[in-house]
Amino acid sequence: MNSKTEVQTTNPQDTRVILPRVDVLEDEGGITLLADLPGVPKDKLEIKVEGDTLTIDAAIAPQTPDGLEPVYAEVRVPRYRRAFTLSSELDPSKIEANLKDGVLKLRVPKQESAKPRRIAVQVS
Repeated sequence: MNSKTEVQTTNPQDTRVILPRVDVLEDEGGITLLADLPGVPKDKLEIKVEGDTLTIDAAIAPQTPDGLEPVYAEVRVPRYRRAFTLSSELDPSKIEANLKDGVLKLRVPKQESAKPRRIAVQVS
């Protein structure tokens, strides 16, 4: 994994965001996205689908021990944001999400009509 941080701005007046690293895996039943979101608690994570666009938006909430204040921080951009275009064969109404140890796992299943199926051959 490359350690370079990618920062994206869509408009100079917008808040700068970090593009999280994402692995996309596909199988017969759909796709799985694994996004690296270190420092993001569940209540600061928003996943939404609008039309054919899946958006991950998350705020970084670094944990600081009580009574201490950071003097230096490696991460100065407080948000992650990433958007994906979903193909029409995927079913966005059945997306499952799980956040564990700073990794977001999204499962997007295929529509039933898009899943491979076996056709029985009749012998006559």
